[in-house]
This record gives sequence, C-alpha cells and structure tokens, in this order.
Amino acid sequence: MLPNSRAPRGALQAPPGPLTDYPVTVRVEDIDHMGHVNNAVYLQWVQSAVVRHWERIADAEAVARHLWVALKHEITYRSPAFLTDTIVATTGIERAAGAKAQFQTLIRRGDHLLAEVNSLWCCIDHQSHRPVRLPKPTLARFVASA
Repeated sequence: MLPNSRAPRGALQAPPGPLTDYPVTVRVEDIDHMGHVNNAVYLQWVQSAVVRHWERIADAEAVARHLWVALKHEITYRSPAFLTDTIVATTGIERAAGAKAQFQTLIRRGDHLLAEVNSLWCCIDHQSHRPVRLPKPTLARFVASA
C-alpha cells in the first residue's frame, strides 16, 4: 500500500522502488453529468503520473530515447472526486521485465483513497516506435529488485 492512504480490503501493496507524487488539478471539463469527475479522466491522470515518474527517475538519455505506451489498465474506483478537490496520484513500478513494466497508481484526496490503478506499459524506442528492453542500470533506478 502506498504511503498516506487507508488500507481498504484488497488494497495494493507499495511498489519496491521509488514513488512519485503527481498533483492533479480537477478542471470544470472533467466533471460529468453526475457532478463528479468522469471515470475516463482518471486514465489521463494515470498517464500523466507515469510519464512524470519516468522523467523524474530515468536519466536524461533514457528519457530522450524511450517512450511508454499503455497496454492495459485495471481500475478500482473507491470514491468520486469533485471540482474543488485537491488530488494526488502516487505512482511507482511494481515490477519490470524486458520491455514491459507494471505501474501502480493510487489516486487520493488527502488520506481518502479514490481509486487504485494497476497498469501494464510497454517501453518503445522514440524513433522506431518498436518495443525495447530497458538496460539493467535504468531498471535498477525504478525497481529495487531489478
């Protein structure tokens, strides 16, 4: 479980590597007909958090040479988010092998867990857009056990 979040039944455990907090600004256009943030917006937050995590942890050469594309997202919504909420998406890599990495993101309003997201991403070469294995030194920056 990531820091500063409640532990609901079935909650995810903390990834072994470093974490990145990504502050989220809820925009008027994020609000749906039910008066809360539309579920699809959470995926935009996850994508931004994963990219920010990569840019923060990877060295400049790796960031310039590689991109990440999402392959799969599994979201458990726990509570709605609203326009005036202060939200943080905390993300880290659960595990990585070859060209793929399992990212984990918790979306919180203070200590209140709004959503848990497990997502599978593929690292691709910036120019060819083909999957590429990350070198062990790069992986080691993200996952303590890499």
